[in-house]
Amino acid sequence: MISDNIMRDISYRIPKAELHLHLEGSFEPELMFEIAKRNNIQVVYKNVEELRQKYKFNNLKEFLDIYYESCSVLINKEDFHDLAYNFIKKAASQGLKYVEPFFDPQTHLQRKIPFKTMFEGLLSGCESGLKDFDVESNLIMCFLRDRSEEEAFEVLNEAKEFKSKIIAVGLDSNEQGNPPQKFERVFKEAKSKGYRLVAHAGEEGTAKSISDALECLNIERIDHGCALIHDDDLVKKFAENKIPLTMCPLSNHKLQVTPDLSKHMLKKLLDRGVMVMINSDDPAYFGGYIGENYYEIWKALNLSFDDIVALAKNSFESTFLSDDRKKYYVNLVTEFSKNNKA
Repeated sequence: MISDNIMRDISYRIPKAELHLHLEGSFEPELMFEIAKRNNIQVVYKNVEELRQKYKFNNLKEFLDIYYESCSVLINKEDFHDLAYNFIKKAASQGLKYVEPFFDPQTHLQRKIPFKTMFEGLLSGCESGLKDFDVESNLIMCFLRDRSEEEAFEVLNEAKEFKSKIIAVGLDSNEQGNPPQKFERVFKEAKSKGYRLVAHAGEEGTAKSISDALECLNIERIDHGCALIHDDDLVKKFAENKIPLTMCPLSNHKLQVTPDLSKHMLKKLLDRGVMVMINSDDPAYFGGYIGENYYEIWKALNLSFDDIVALAKNSFESTFLSDDRKKYYVNLVTEFSKNNKA
């Protein structure tokens, strides 16, 4: 029996990658108030504690409402730099070695923030994170699925100047009423331009949303995918084709996708050969960064040490890095497991 202290220690220290992380979702209240003051913006909350009290969500929409409200204070390049840098600083203390973080241009473009301002700020924050904490990163640009495909095309055009610095495009926000088919043409265009392709699917939607994302959008990696467990044939397809699944336990718990964390589907999918891994999604809002997610799901599902090692290796194997870089990071996990066998 692994003690709680050892479980927590290993959860925080094991080398890991994060492939499902929204930079805007790592916006801690303390930083939000700091940036608001810097930009002379009056926020509606009296203090950090009052804002944190609002972090009780019954569904995705309730979360998104406050998420967009907090983003309203991000104005200048410095603000976006600090957002990315502070995430990396925090996650590096929990074993993060590599991250492919999401950012949502439309959240800021609709506020008249230039693409160049937000992107150069985020990029410089990531570069500073590499320099100061040795955490490597590659950015993923997401389209908001509750906006139009025409608008997504506009974002794709805005990004062309920075194409070499964006490793993939993704699809996020409210899944209900916004099927993958809505974005078929823009994902085809993105693929033709050399972007890798990911998408949220099966969080609040059904297993069909997952299969549609694979078939209609040619998605290479599915984000969330909770509904996968309900389709045996689709589970088999994921296992046989090593299609990565970026699961977010504490996010699923907080948003009531899986109200009882002990019934989360991650272990069942792992045991069936699915390339599943642990991520934090929007850690400032959902009660935990990457280390906390490892620790809480380990406890809830009574995972083995070997399960944790497999999940960490999956996180690197599922990146869009070169095979050599993947091998380098997987070897870090192997060495850690040899030296820390629980």
